[in-house]
Amino acid sequence: MLTSVKDALSPVMKLGFALTEGRKIAKIPKDADVLYWDAFLKGAKRQDNSCFVARRGADPAVILFSGGTTGVTKGILLSNLNFNALALQTCSMGHCVVPGSRMLAAMPMFHGFGLGVCIHTMLAAGVTAILVPRVSVESYAKLLKKERPNYIAGVPTLYEGITRNPYMDGVDMSQLLGVFSGGDTLSIELKKKFDAFLAEHGAPVQVREGYGTTECVTASCLTPYDMYREGSIGLPFPDTYYKIVKPGTTEEIPYGEDGEICLCGPSVMIEYVNQPEETANVLRRHADGHVWLHTGDLGYMDADGFLFFKQRIKRLIITSGYNVYPSQVENAIDAHEKVLMSCVIGVPDSYRMQKIKAFVVLRPNVLPTPTLKEEILAHCSKLVAKYAMPYDIEFRSELPKTLVGKVAYTVLEKEELAKQAI
Repeated sequence: MLTSVKDALSPVMKLGFALTEGRKIAKIPKDADVLYWDAFLKGAKRQDNSCFVARRGADPAVILFSGGTTGVTKGILLSNLNFNALALQTCSMGHCVVPGSRMLAAMPMFHGFGLGVCIHTMLAAGVTAILVPRVSVESYAKLLKKERPNYIAGVPTLYEGITRNPYMDGVDMSQLLGVFSGGDTLSIELKKKFDAFLAEHGAPVQVREGYGTTECVTASCLTPYDMYREGSIGLPFPDTYYKIVKPGTTEEIPYGEDGEICLCGPSVMIEYVNQPEETANVLRRHADGHVWLHTGDLGYMDADGFLFFKQRIKRLIITSGYNVYPSQVENAIDAHEKVLMSCVIGVPDSYRMQKIKAFVVLRPNVLPTPTLKEEILAHCSKLVAKYAMPYDIEFRSELPKTLVGKVAYTVLEKEELAKQAI
């Protein structure tokens, strides 16, 4: 079933859309096996029978797509219960969701963050969701001024862009009740920077980081509104349990030790569609009798139950036998006053197995020079171990991004492999 922006427009606006933005949309073949939303609604008006269909919580509701554990696209089958549990949990943990308030829904609808939090949770709570078909630096600032939303949610790259958005000058953000970050790691430096930005624009709140996976719709833990712990991704949602296990096993390990993040709760998916082996790899029954989702992410839990995310297990860099977390090196580089953002990857090396390379985007009006490269490396050497030091820094005007705004580190890895193959 297909829908279009023009379905909700007046005849005049529909014509204008067809002559402008509509021309950019690919045409659907006339013989395509599709049903159009407007035709579906017209047909429904001719029906006299009740359209009510009884549904159960366990019934499938949505299929979202993710790269999963192998990088191959997977359909993640989610139930009514998954989405409804998320809505209740988010409202409870958010501690700020008020009926009649407004959410700026700038995250894409094909992503769990956008569909699950920005749309379903908000509508279930009686909150208006302001849809944003296409986000730009200028349009985002205009929407904040015009719509004055009470909640904003986004990935770290969105917030980094907001802080240097010239259209944000003078924007009053005093109406904000909640600011949430997810989908990628929010560095300590960016949190400090964005919190200061919010305060400068009158916001009475700070950004709160959460964590989750598409296999549990989206978020399943969140930083409490009244309790921040530096570097933490927060506490588990109500009725959701976390444990840290030795990678590749179901063996739980002590507080403070790094391992694979596992979770169990009402938002965990039904399965990967038509992929039973992959489903069995990530949904495992432990000795306690419960089925746990193995996220493929590295992290640890402290004695107070706060969770700390390191990165994807597959992104762990092993150099000369040492484990290096890219996020730790990135945090060190990002702390340099002339650096806007960075991405660290492992490059294959015959001697060390992998060597570390950093890609760096500089702040506006800062020139990339050999002297600055040495300056950043010297700064980094004070904050990370010698074995974790980058062997090289490559300056970029921007970093590749995924469709939801995450830094696409795999693109950089493929580029380096291609260079080695020449």
